[in-house]
Amino acid sequence: MQHIRHLIFILGDHLNESISSLDGFDPQQDHVFMAEVMGESNKVWSHKARIVYFLSAMRHFHQILLQKKYPITYYPLDGQSSYTTFTDALTVFLSEFQVEKVIVTEPGEYAVKEELIDLCHLKGVELELRTDSLFLSTVDDFSKFAQGKKQLRMEYFYRDMRKKYTVLMDENNQPEGGQWNYDKENQGSFGKKGPPAIPDWPAFKPDALTQEVMRLVEKHFPNHPGSLEHFVWPVTPVDAQKMAEHFIQYRLPYFGQYQDAMWSHEPFLFHSGLSAALNLKLLNPTWLIQEAEKAYHLGQAPLAAVEGFVRQILGWREFIRGMYWTFMPDYLEWNALDANQPLPELFWNGQTQMNCLQQTVGQTLEYGYAHHIQRLMVTGLFSLLLGIEPKAIHQWYLAIYIDAIEWVELPNILGMSQYVDGGKLASKPYIATGKYIDRMSNYCKSCQFNPAHSTEADACPFTTFYWDFLIRHEDMLKSNPRMSLQVRNIGKKSEETLRAIQDKAAQYRTQLRENAL
Repeated sequence: MQHIRHLIFILGDHLNESISSLDGFDPQQDHVFMAEVMGESNKVWSHKARIVYFLSAMRHFHQILLQKKYPITYYPLDGQSSYTTFTDALTVFLSEFQVEKVIVTEPGEYAVKEELIDLCHLKGVELELRTDSLFLSTVDDFSKFAQGKKQLRMEYFYRDMRKKYTVLMDENNQPEGGQWNYDKENQGSFGKKGPPAIPDWPAFKPDALTQEVMRLVEKHFPNHPGSLEHFVWPVTPVDAQKMAEHFIQYRLPYFGQYQDAMWSHEPFLFHSGLSAALNLKLLNPTWLIQEAEKAYHLGQAPLAAVEGFVRQILGWREFIRGMYWTFMPDYLEWNALDANQPLPELFWNGQTQMNCLQQTVGQTLEYGYAHHIQRLMVTGLFSLLLGIEPKAIHQWYLAIYIDAIEWVELPNILGMSQYVDGGKLASKPYIATGKYIDRMSNYCKSCQFNPAHSTEADACPFTTFYWDFLIRHEDMLKSNPRMSLQVRNIGKKSEETLRAIQDKAAQYRTQLRENAL
């Protein structure tokens, strides 16, 4: 039986030569292990593009390691033996080789971490979980930040991170421009004229390896949702860097002003599309932040745009990860609003009379992508107002977006979007009527529903469900100072109007169950 000192187990979101598990690697004594497993695509009903993205990026990284003469074992999905889980695959390997220690950079999913701990204990093999150095803060760093605080707010964490890494700070260690946050300048809409000229999206034509993976996915997952017709994503570090450079040069100057805007048949607008590459570690976030900051100092992008982009990476991304590891596994069981509605079928097929959902879900099925406001204030808002059962909407987001890894998806959706934690992450439920969508997009202009109406025949379901949400949760929400104005508005409506709202909401729920809305 061959002896291996260190078995480096590289997961599908650790695709970078700088990953901490490879530190100190000795090709004479150590070995790399990677595996594609069916369970990762089937534990949620994954979008075909999401499966292709992970598998193609893994296979390209495998090729990089081979070219650099790393001793490596790679179990492909379509090999003689296809394994259901990572632990199944690793169990087989550990049975065939004498391994002193398994080394893994900390996984992005709580369950995977627990399974690895249990397996190595069962096999009597030492397990070393290393800090993921491709984040700018550690789980321990976040624990220290969170200690003793009743509420955890990203803004204060973000300011600490700016100071720690001297990002967008002036010579007096004060924020550039005198403000920490330019969010108010990041909420522009396109108005009636529509967006300014948008540079062509830097689509990456699938190479032979990616095309092979696409055929494999169509073979093994033919009934999974989504299309591969528009698979445009970078699956290598080189292409991910090209995409980042294109964004900084052509899109970042407009990103700040229009990052919350939406427009029909424009899935990308001025967004970077880099979240998947970041989450799989094809890109180093430190490099990306430095490149964005450089664009500001060279006068190539305004401060509000650069600060808004940096805030997403240095602030929100790091904060969300800290929230996940602080509150898992409890996070998955919380349901502060007692939401229990089933997930409507329209989330899987995009077939609905509501144009905003048709546009957002439709592009999601085409590309495996929607930008953050479409996720928060279209699909997320609708789910929150309707009261969809939290695990159902969590599983949909995890399945449907190419950048979805549980550490980032779960707190974003369950905490920020669905308020299941009762305020641990967000200070209030993010709720609005259809008028918000009307203000930030052109979706309502070609929709049969009127965002100003809540009870009429053409009442916008978002607006109806907004008032119904306030009625259902009035007792809880009235104690939240940030919700007091919205709750007081209920008292301005007559009992007859309130009953009509609830009746209309009940009608719409029935229509949703019948796929008729």
